[in-house]
Amino acid sequence: MSAERFTLAVLVGSTREGRFAPVITEWFTRHVGASHPHLLLDVIDLATVRPYELRPGSEEFLAYAKRVEQADAFVVITPEYNHSFPAPLKHAIDLLRSEWQAKPVGFVSYGGISGGLRAVEQLRLVFAELHATTVRETVSFALPAGPFDDEGHLHDPAPPAQAADALLRQLGWWAVALREARTARPYGN
Repeated sequence: MSAERFTLAVLVGSTREGRFAPVITEWFTRHVGASHPHLLLDVIDLATVRPYELRPGSEEFLAYAKRVEQADAFVVITPEYNHSFPAPLKHAIDLLRSEWQAKPVGFVSYGGISGGLRAVEQLRLVFAELHATTVRETVSFALPAGPFDDEGHLHDPAPPAQAADALLRQLGWWAVALREARTARPYGN
């Protein structure tokens, strides 16, 4: 795995009241901090960003756009709602275009028996349209309340940690390679 530093933006896609996203996000960011200290994390929680309230040109919009622009790679944490991903997540993605281009995207998903993988497959199409590269490896939690205890710790942390490491290895390779490519030759579609 590349130990080169890069900025990883973690996009938290659920905004629902009572959401499980903070538990997943806390586990993932704890894992990254402990096992991948070379990564610079920026957690972009859409419950705080409130994408439906962003107006192009506003200070909040520009701050969100800058955070996406400055990221070398992304991990989208998404639940699966009704066989898809949340509407605020789609809106947050759609607000920008060039900021996503020629950057890698990975996924940590959760929900129901599928572990959120149907939402991930649809998000792959969205990011392909934005000229972003999605990585194959994912982390998914089926029926997510089961694997976690009341304090948000996994009962069996090894399998998700292995999946997260595989995801981060792929993401790291793409993040560094695409950053070098964008520096040598700006991306244009």
